[in-house]
Amino acid sequence: MTARILVVDDLPVNVKLLEARLTAEYFDVVTANTGMAALEILEKTPCDLILLDVMMPEMDGFETCRRIKANQKTQHIPVVIVTALDQPADRVNGLEAGADDFLTKPISDIAMLTRVRSLVRLKQLTDELRLRTETTQEMGINLPASSHDFSGERGRILLVDDKPTSYERLMSAFRDKHHLEIETNPQEGLLRASEGVHDLIIVNLGLKDFDGLRLCSQIRSVERLRHLPILIIVEPDEQARLMRGLEMGVNDYLVRPIDRNELYARVATQIRRKRYTDYLRDTVQFSLEQAITDPLTGLHNRRYMESHLGALVTQTAARGKDLSLLVLDIDHFKAINDTHGHDAGDDVLREFARRMKKAVRGIDLVCRMGGEEFVVVMPEADISIAYTVAERIREKVAVVPFPIHDGTEFVQATISIGVAMLKAGDTAEQLLKRADSALYAAKRNGRNRVVADAA
Repeated sequence: MTARILVVDDLPVNVKLLEARLTAEYFDVVTANTGMAALEILEKTPCDLILLDVMMPEMDGFETCRRIKANQKTQHIPVVIVTALDQPADRVNGLEAGADDFLTKPISDIAMLTRVRSLVRLKQLTDELRLRTETTQEMGINLPASSHDFSGERGRILLVDDKPTSYERLMSAFRDKHHLEIETNPQEGLLRASEGVHDLIIVNLGLKDFDGLRLCSQIRSVERLRHLPILIIVEPDEQARLMRGLEMGVNDYLVRPIDRNELYARVATQIRRKRYTDYLRDTVQFSLEQAITDPLTGLHNRRYMESHLGALVTQTAARGKDLSLLVLDIDHFKAINDTHGHDAGDDVLREFARRMKKAVRGIDLVCRMGGEEFVVVMPEADISIAYTVAERIREKVAVVPFPIHDGTEFVQATISIGVAMLKAGDTAEQLLKRADSALYAAKRNGRNRVVADAA
């Protein structure tokens, strides 16, 4: 894993020590000896993580962290507070300043590298999701207003622990802070985690009759749980098991005896990260849907239709099945726009889309090609079935007027339809072209009719 890490400390010996440890793990290290110098570096140099000492002259680490998190350009860079202070108040100050994690001097190599790798991995994932979101906005796709809770509070946590003294202590700690569910049976814990409603799962590695690491592995093997944060609780002498857990994708850990403030900090951090990355994934999914959906009618657009049809033609030819295509066009649509206005034209298009979806089968794909032209892709349908469906759509359009202007007026419309069926050796483009030619034949022959390709 390669990443650029900014080390900020006013003591040269501390800087050199951290730089040597991180460089040995093939990280690119940048250093600064004051908070102001760190801010100047961040303005010019992109970094993936910041190790920030608290006790510095002029501007301490807390204030430096606040400024980093207040800057839109740098607020997504993880900050790890490095301090010799281990009082609860110092951890609270760090959290309030926006710190993502803590390391207490003297720094353990395993603790530092674990935190660094975990945060860098998350930063890279977040960067990719943020980039896709920004690309979506640059494409002109308006994202929905966010209703996500990005705090690390009021999380839904699943604790897998079979020791009453252990889970009762955590129940007491989380009271009024999070919703904690206790599961003493590890296999039941896996099933409950699979419900996909939790923000975090905590696993006590000291389960009596079950290997806690195996449960972590099982959770990570479930597709829908790949991004569910896992926090493990280990004993001080379990370094080897801890490393195995981190290698298999555990996000964080706590060593007994558990400091309550550290517990709060690590849990809040994991919940906050999950909520933010969930939001980014939802945004990316929304943008993908928008990219292949016509915003006016809600139908798939031409881009999706062409991709889908290409794959379907290949699949149909290989299986020896039937495939038919309808190309539909609203007759004299320009006259509707000119007479009643473009809003009325939009009303007609939306209603036409609804009628088409009701008239076709569940496996058929209805798309808007653009303007007043539409396509229906009909798998496992020969020319006669496709013609029958086309005639049914044409008749419904011709007989029932279209409501416009919120239903206060109605307009009559008709459609012309071209039908074609996949022939041996056809490509998607050839099939579409033959259906399109049939449509133009219907237009030439007087409109308001269905014409099947005779090729």
